[in-house]
Amino acid sequence: MKLGKLGVWVSMDSMTAAAAAAFAKRIEAWGYAALWLPESRGRNALVHSSWLLANTQQLVVATGIANIYAPDAMAMANGQRGLNEQSDGRFLLGVGVSHRPMVQGVRGHSYGRPVATMRSYLEAMQAAPCQAPMPREKPLTIVAALGPRMMALSSELADGAHPYNTTPQHTATARSILGPGKLLCPEVWVLLETDPATARNAAREALSRYLQLENYVNSWRREGFGNDDLAGGGSQRFLDAMVAWGDEDAIRARIQEHWDAGADHVCIQPINAQGSREVDERVLNLLAPARRP
Repeated sequence: MKLGKLGVWVSMDSMTAAAAAAFAKRIEAWGYAALWLPESRGRNALVHSSWLLANTQQLVVATGIANIYAPDAMAMANGQRGLNEQSDGRFLLGVGVSHRPMVQGVRGHSYGRPVATMRSYLEAMQAAPCQAPMPREKPLTIVAALGPRMMALSSELADGAHPYNTTPQHTATARSILGPGKLLCPEVWVLLETDPATARNAAREALSRYLQLENYVNSWRREGFGNDDLAGGGSQRFLDAMVAWGDEDAIRARIQEHWDAGADHVCIQPINAQGSREVDERVLNLLAPARRP
């Protein structure tokens, strides 16, 4: 798989199947390399990936992430193989341990030690048998990694990492741990809004649920954000670091910072300044690779 430099990360749980297919076709027409989708309490990530792949021709569909507490390792591995065989290698599997409230509170599973649990799962995926036709090339697996131990595991047993809610400085550290030859695909929030107060209010709303999750809070503390930064919905310094807001040039500059820090691929997630869950396609159209040579 040759993954281009820029993709789009969007939750499509609020879209109908027809609307999601039409959205994927627009993303493809705009020249983005990949469309990323999460898995939480809505659509099954592998099932929805199949639908999006069937409705596009060249677009890579990636999971950011598929929850390892949902299918067992054999089901995940064979789903990955099947989607790549059906789409001629256009499916990129991102897997993650999710978060304790989602795993224990929503799914009713016991939340294990993240790195040890992921290690066992990746090893089981690699050992999983498959009696169906295989894809022409080995499918790629990347891991939702924030801390150094999970990042090192991503290099050891996977094909790279997909950090989320991180800064360019985190990307540089991640590259140093992953080493060369591994995919590094950070997510970046983007907001087409030049008014600072409006932009920061929208950023604060978008990040509010993540501030309740220990995995992200621990990661931000490792990046140097303290109690004052993480209190009250986030300090100005924290919000500006997490969300690329402003005009086209400001947003492009933040994306470039991640590339300069070692990212192979950046997936942008648009925020709607009006607080709506509808995707702000203006920024996706503005940043579309097809608009630039």
